[in-house]
Amino acid sequence: MTTSPYSPAPVRVAVLAFDGISPFHLSVPSLVFGESVQTREAAAFEVRVCAAETQRGGRKLRSSAGFYIEPRYGYRTLREADIVIIPSWHQDLRAAPPELLTQLRKAHAAGAMLVGLCLGAFVLAQCGLLQGRTATTHWAAAREFALRFPDVCLAPDVLYVAHPDVMTSAGTAAAIDCCLHILRTQCGPEAAAQVARKLVVAPHRQGGQAQYIERPLPESASDQRLTQLMDWMLAHLCETPSVDDLAARACMSRRSFTRHFQQQTGSSPGKWLLHQRLNHAQRALESSELSIEQIALQSGFGSALMMRRYFARELQISPSTYRQQFRTNVTV
Repeated sequence: MTTSPYSPAPVRVAVLAFDGISPFHLSVPSLVFGESVQTREAAAFEVRVCAAETQRGGRKLRSSAGFYIEPRYGYRTLREADIVIIPSWHQDLRAAPPELLTQLRKAHAAGAMLVGLCLGAFVLAQCGLLQGRTATTHWAAAREFALRFPDVCLAPDVLYVAHPDVMTSAGTAAAIDCCLHILRTQCGPEAAAQVARKLVVAPHRQGGQAQYIERPLPESASDQRLTQLMDWMLAHLCETPSVDDLAARACMSRRSFTRHFQQQTGSSPGKWLLHQRLNHAQRALESSELSIEQIALQSGFGSALMMRRYFARELQISPSTYRQQFRTNVTV
């Protein structure tokens, strides 16, 4: 990869591989942070797969699917990375090697963000990086996690938990959601949305959304009405309907509506609508010449002041700073 002297340096992403790893889990970071995500002149990310075995003669690793993987990089890559991702861990939940834990602690101390996807949360907990913090992991391993790490505040029913320096996620598809969240924070929602479209997944699911949603099959008439209602809500962001108004539009009682909405989206109507307004505002800040006040009105916040408050609370950034950071600086 070549960059011009004036192009920003790529974000270095180190992905840990180990013997018996699932090919799906290993591929997720490469798919999300791959070469298709670029700044104007260079790749936005540089992904390197590394393993301890590389330091000991370059032994090939056997995947859980039966084929072999031969990582080019060793533990040194962890210390040089901006983001270190542990995409999963052994199904028997064995203790991580002391050498690996030492290298992960060093990477964290050097300023890297550490990400434990699925069972990778167990490794971060062994490092001591989750002590006193909220974290999540695959729901099937939640009980064992809670027993082993009582000093971690486990949230077993969410997709991912984001701290500024440490992230954990639930299993399988939630790993994609977690990586897309990182991509959004690094490059903005439009870049994440374009990658999501290529992967044919939802552009953004909130971390607090349920890991799995129990929904009867086939899809019921109420599900179809909710889908139509959400389309209406997206087309009328400036309106402020009450829960009763939304329930009536969906031809449901208030109780039935709130229950079905939670089951289908993993969120309350108010939180879902706020998320859509934030998404609309972020896209407008990235791509339009509208003033912040105009964007606030179009997005349904009512005023620039209210939009600033929600940006600060939900995104920890002001709209003007967001525009400066993400204004058409990434292509996919």
